Amino acid sequence: MPNLKQVVDVLEALYPLRYAEQWDEPGLIVGDLAAPVRRIRFAADPTYAVVEEAIADHADLLVTHHPLFFRAVHEVSGLGFRGDIVRRLNEAHCALWVGHTNADASWHGVAWAAAELFGLTDHHPLTPVADPGAAHEAGLGRVGTLPEPMTLRDFARRVARTLPHTELGVQVCGDLDAPVRRVALLPGSGDSMFDEVRAAGADVYVTSDLRHHPVTDAIEQARYEARMRGRGLALGHGDAHVRPAFVNTPHSAIESLWFRYAVEDVPAAVLAATGDEVTAERTTLVTDPWTASIHD
Repeated sequence: MPNLKQVVDVLEALYPLRYAEQWDEPGLIVGDLAAPVRRIRFAADPTYAVVEEAIADHADLLVTHHPLFFRAVHEVSGLGFRGDIVRRLNEAHCALWVGHTNADASWHGVAWAAAELFGLTDHHPLTPVADPGAAHEAGLGRVGTLPEPMTLRDFARRVARTLPHTELGVQVCGDLDAPVRRVALLPGSGDSMFDEVRAAGADVYVTSDLRHHPVTDAIEQARYEARMRGRGLALGHGDAHVRPAFVNTPHSAIESLWFRYAVEDVPAAVLAATGDEVTAERTTLVTDPWTASIHD
């Protein structure tokens, strides 16, 4: 059977660490490189519940999208939950590898999977990553088209049906009856990419963690430009429709779509690289932090 070093090499060939943002530190977090790997578990977040589930399932490697250590950490003692997770993983001989912004930007990665599952065709990165030797174009986010236009309402329902269930649900900003065809998406926190989305001429932008003030400013600017186009003044893209509209998704839910591909891609790549088989599964645990959405 393959060892952890061999599996990590496969993961970092599929989701190269060079694609990670400068502030990000994905890769192997916990584990003995010589240890054998038979079972791999995928999850969006390395919560204690996810770790315990992986250990109970006898996983040798837990692959998560979100880091256990997102900012500088100076201790892994039993005084905090991160140290306790490291202790628990080590005790159970379960490694932890993180594919974060490197997986966001990779082929068959986080954004690619969301684009495919939402039905986009001819999609390409919203912001490409320069990698001349790569077999596939890499970069953050995706922009593509729907085979046929649909209303914003129907597209938002498609997004909601595709995502794993959460109590937060999906929020929509825009005219629900407006037609949409060109779609931009960025799984994860995406309100820093509004300029790129507008430049792409997207009818709708699908992302997460949208805040009140940035979205209010963006939709008001879109409405202003639509009014000006209606008066024959060329501002923005296209006709008098307000664009882009926004679909705000639960952060971990949209990013976990990646695992539908990873549970097949990783074992296949391990087999090709080592001649050995591993099994891979994705968790069914919901790691979205919100436990209720109340409208009374």
